[in-house]
Amino acid sequence: MADSLLKATTRHIRVFTARVENGNLVPDASQLTLDVDPDNEFLWEQPVLEKVQQRFRDLVEAHAGADLTDYNLRRIGSELEGQIRELLQAGELKYNPDCRVLNYSMGLPRTPETL
Repeated sequence: MADSLLKATTRHIRVFTARVENGNLVPDASQLTLDVDPDNEFLWEQPVLEKVQQRFRDLVEAHAGADLTDYNLRRIGSELEGQIRELLQAGELKYNPDCRVLNYSMGLPRTPETL
């Protein structure tokens, strides 16, 4: 019986029960694959992206042994979405001004405070 693909999608995070082969998602109930910011709403520096990827690995490890359900995938996606908001609010992540649709989905950009 073929594995079915489960996925959880938030505004900036997609989690799939799949592996990537030749650029395609192949359903795999034993593996999770992460797609961060598919609409390129943010400008990602490698250290910031690595923080999100490490948090993903930590969450996957924390759920080890649990069934891969829609609910568990949504929890992981929601926690990562929250981390992206924190990174944006801390100034570690910035909106991409060349994004196709700039809607400030995580709030208005931070501006330097004036005295």
